[in-house]
Amino acid sequence: MDADHGGRAGSEKKGAWPEVKSHPDTGPDGGPDAAAPSPDGGDSRADADAVPHGIPDAAPDGGIPAGAGPTDCLDPGAGTGPAVRRTGAGIAALSLPYQIVAALALSVIGLLVCGHLAMVFLHVAPSNTLTKQHGEAVDDWIYPEFEQNWKLFAPNPLQQNIYVHVRAEVAGVDGRTTTRWMSLTHEDGEAIRGNPLPSHVHQNELRRAWDFYTGSHTNENRPNGLRGELSERYIRRIVMLRLSERDYGGTVERIQVRSAVRAVGAPPWSDEKISTEPSYRVLPWWTVTSADLPAKAGEDQASHGEEAEK
Repeated sequence: MDADHGGRAGSEKKGAWPEVKSHPDTGPDGGPDAAAPSPDGGDSRADADAVPHGIPDAAPDGGIPAGAGPTDCLDPGAGTGPAVRRTGAGIAALSLPYQIVAALALSVIGLLVCGHLAMVFLHVAPSNTLTKQHGEAVDDWIYPEFEQNWKLFAPNPLQQNIYVHVRAEVAGVDGRTTTRWMSLTHEDGEAIRGNPLPSHVHQNELRRAWDFYTGSHTNENRPNGLRGELSERYIRRIVMLRLSERDYGGTVERIQVRSAVRAVGAPPWSDEKISTEPSYRVLPWWTVTSADLPAKAGEDQASHGEEAEK
């Protein structure tokens, strides 16, 4: 008996298994412990207390004993609460078909982003072999939505103040009259000045449209192909959209646009002499058509025309 207890005690000190004792006054069924003495005269209750049921003796070297089940090797310090099942996150949490669809979608998006960045890089990069061979494909991708007005390694900041003016020929009750020159750029500037969140339209629409026009026309205002015609229609629609907000007492039949360009003056500390006198570029008169009008203004003008015919 003593040897047996001594061997068990030694194994408990060497092994990794905690001592688990049942309540001394209760048995497995919750009642009084009625364990009888063991045949060798020992206390079977003491034996049950020393060796918990279901937990094997530790191995001689203190490691995991042979034949131990999954529940026998739980970390004693992990607590006795319910086990937490770890699940995957992100795409791994989806079923296989959805994982395949998500992987394909991410691949397509990645390829599009890489292709777009490559096209923009070739557009702003200096002339090279790729741009000479595939320049048309690059331009088709970039224009007009992703156009850049600068070149890589050689930025060209604006050094001029450009104002776009317009005047209109109005047919009213008293005959035809011509309005004064109005500065559309000045109106955009007033909408931006003092506004903490200025509109993208007021900042860039007119300016980029005028750059588009001048870059696709000759100095004699002749269009360079299809892009020149497109830029002209774009300018006419912007102008008529602005004029439709005013009431001139008649119908706008013709419009004329011009630009006034002033060089930015030199700073006070500079000795550079720069002329700030404006230079003008006057475009020919354009006859307004229904394609140049906003939707509501076009309907109103069509109704006025029908009434005049009657």
